[in-house]
Amino acid sequence: DDITKISKAAKIMERMVNQNTFDDIAQDFKYFEDASDEYRDQQGTLLPLWKFQYDKTKRLAVTAISWNPKYKDLFAVGYGSYDFMKQGQGMLLLYTLKNPSFPEYVFSSESGIMCLDFHNDHPYLVAVGFYDGNVAIYNLTKATSQPSYKSSAKSGKHMEPVWQVKWQKDDMDNNLNFFSVSSDGRIVSWTLVKNELVHTDVIKLSVEGTTMQGPEGLQLQTLGCGTSFDFHKKIDYLFLVGTEEGKIYKCSKCYSSQFLDVFEAHHMAVDSVIWNPYHLKVFISCSSDWTVKIWDHTIKTPMFIYDLNSAVGDVAWSPYSSTVFAAVTTDGK
Repeated sequence: DDITKISKAAKIMERMVNQNTFDDIAQDFKYFEDASDEYRDQQGTLLPLWKFQYDKTKRLAVTAISWNPKYKDLFAVGYGSYDFMKQGQGMLLLYTLKNPSFPEYVFSSESGIMCLDFHNDHPYLVAVGFYDGNVAIYNLTKATSQPSYKSSAKSGKHMEPVWQVKWQKDDMDNNLNFFSVSSDGRIVSWTLVKNELVHTDVIKLSVEGTTMQGPEGLQLQTLGCGTSFDFHKKIDYLFLVGTEEGKIYKCSKCYSSQFLDVFEAHHMAVDSVIWNPYHLKVFISCSSDWTVKIWDHTIKTPMFIYDLNSAVGDVAWSPYSSTVFAAVTTDGK
């Protein structure tokens, strides 16, 4: 096929044309310094550089975004919709700064993408969680538009949207594995064995004291809705789970039925919970109840509480300092 012979040359040409077109932006990207920032108290200037857009994602929301751990110019974007009434297709696009005008890789999916995660040691593998409860692995080295691995109703997919996926260290037999958390109250470990995804339920988030009377006197256990989770940087088995009820559970990979601890953290959904990269006892949580709280995992009450006057969608610790964090709120700040 003649096209493949010239595709690499065409890609390099396209990148060079783009580099020339956006030369001033590339210069700003590297060297922009606003002298007037010195005179602004607490208010910096933000300079938008590139705008990445693709025709087929016009009606979709950006739900997930992640930089590649190895190729510093490459990032993945997940598209879907948070609106229950507007569920349809999703897309996974990978863009590079070397060519802002067109995505480097394009994958379309039957359901909207909610979360994604690059593998640290295999930067060509992307784990993805979907609105319909499925998880999948995309392999960028394979020239197909389908995921290399995908869960199914037979193989233990979630019943509700998957809110977060995270790669873990390979298991004892050197199989790749990642975890997922969903509103259905299950945290599932997915392992790549031979050529299929094998699932193990790590934990079910039950809500204490909420057994409902079902028909004919059946006791129904309502499950807590998981919204986010994070693994401890050093203690491999330890992880935290935030829920829609506002609780944060401290869990271990070893005990599937038992929590190590429960924090009555927030009055509304916990949108994000993250361990501090430097201080191994400390984690941060943010919630729709307008607050960001900083915790020591051995103490039941928060050490710091910040009220941001609007629902807090996400927080992130700074990579260079143990005492700096960033937060975003739903009023656009």
